[in-house]
Amino acid sequence: MTTQCTCTVENCIHNSDRCCCKSEILVDGRQAQQKENTSCASFDLRHGDSFRNSFETPDKKLSIECNAVHCVYNSNQYCTASQVDISGTSAVDSSATQCSTFKAK
Repeated sequence: MTTQCTCTVENCIHNSDRCCCKSEILVDGRQAQQKENTSCASFDLRHGDSFRNSFETPDKKLSIECNAVHCVYNSNQYCTASQVDISGTSAVDSSATQCSTFKAK
């Protein structure tokens, strides 16, 4: 299943124009009861302005594996939301990111 994804994590190497360049990401937060307890486990810090993930191109649709089992969109550890927003504008590690779409069951 692919999901429409918007990402505002500007310091991630996989972010290009608010899109993720990975074909699949992992949202972490097995015990999460709110979005602040989730994170994008696929985050990788960008070092310098010119270095980007040159092996993949941005795509608004991607597969989202999800460990946030208390989210209404989690089905067999994959996200079923039609739109997902990953946020963490000034993040320097995955703990400063979150799935803003998370909604508790």
